[in-house]
Amino acid sequence: MAGRKRHTAEEIVRKLRRADELAAAGMSGEEIAAELGISAATMYNWRRQYGGVDTDSAKELKELREQNARLKRLLVDAELEKDALREIMTGKFLSPSAKRRAVDMLREVKSMSERLACKVVGLARSTYRRLPAVQTPQDPDAGLRVWLRSYTTKHPGHGFRRAWAALRFDEGSSVNKKKVHRLWREEGLQVREHSPRKRAGCSSVPPVAADAPKVVWALDFQFDSTVDGRAVKIASMIDEHTRESLLHLVERSITAEKLVTELERVFSTRGGPPKVLRMDNGPEMISTALQQFCADRVGIVYIPPGTPWNNGFIESFNRRLRAECLNRNQWTSLPEARVVIGDFKTEHNHRHRHSALGYLTPAEYAARCSHTHHPVTCSFN
Repeated sequence: MAGRKRHTAEEIVRKLRRADELAAAGMSGEEIAAELGISAATMYNWRRQYGGVDTDSAKELKELREQNARLKRLLVDAELEKDALREIMTGKFLSPSAKRRAVDMLREVKSMSERLACKVVGLARSTYRRLPAVQTPQDPDAGLRVWLRSYTTKHPGHGFRRAWAALRFDEGSSVNKKKVHRLWREEGLQVREHSPRKRAGCSSVPPVAADAPKVVWALDFQFDSTVDGRAVKIASMIDEHTRESLLHLVERSITAEKLVTELERVFSTRGGPPKVLRMDNGPEMISTALQQFCADRVGIVYIPPGTPWNNGFIESFNRRLRAECLNRNQWTSLPEARVVIGDFKTEHNHRHRHSALGYLTPAEYAARCSHTHHPVTCSFN
């Protein structure tokens, strides 16, 4: 059976003009349709659409209808894209994995085609179809990913640089730092660190540079509590040059006399006092007992009241102690707090690799350091 014939606009107009001539000759509608090789219904539809137009007008009318149909399809696609964007645009899609997830969601929720979903998201179809290496059985970094996840379980406050330092110096791996950063991000292990607004404080004394060990030791207190609500007071002191933790004092209450006794012990085990003790204006710090103990032995530099950023080294250590030890534990007794906090300070000295020290631990750096102090004109309170 022959297929249905498609007539062009020109052919339709010519046949309609021929039909008018046959009608003028007295032929009926059925006879005219049979003569032209079409049905009476087709003749009726042609007259309704093309009646009274010439060939050029019919061609223009058909082109306008086709253009109108295309515009309608484009409008529908645009509205569909806008609806899809409203569905997924909760933020920027910067990574191929995020875009791939957005395409999957549009295909499942909106029943969109792969082509249209990729167009909306801005992802190449070849990229969408390519399986990421992490999802393949032959992932060469599977073992490293497992190690990084295990590391963050033990050290949730550490960043990728400290993980890389542990891999390089403790595990003996030669992995590149940028690769560790990439895998760290792919596994979603980033630690969002709050950076407070930096303010410029004006010290009441000239700054003292810790250009060698035993030049500036920074001292400060912080508080915690046991499960029964009783206070736990922690005294910490570090060498600003080597970053070593020097003081371990955890008590319910620390008086000036107890602080002096502990400082005397540290001075004797460290071969003498430093040049300067940097501290704030707490009651233990300005006590007569501490003033008499430090007289003619060590200078005391007080930071201006309300300016903890002027004692940044010990504040940084306290923040790390708070985030990695105090916030992760609860104390049932004071001896438990002493043991765990003491272990943390020991691990800080022998395990924490500091980027400012060339990724050496504070104990390793102190053993290798040969810097000597170059005094400048300054005064002590």
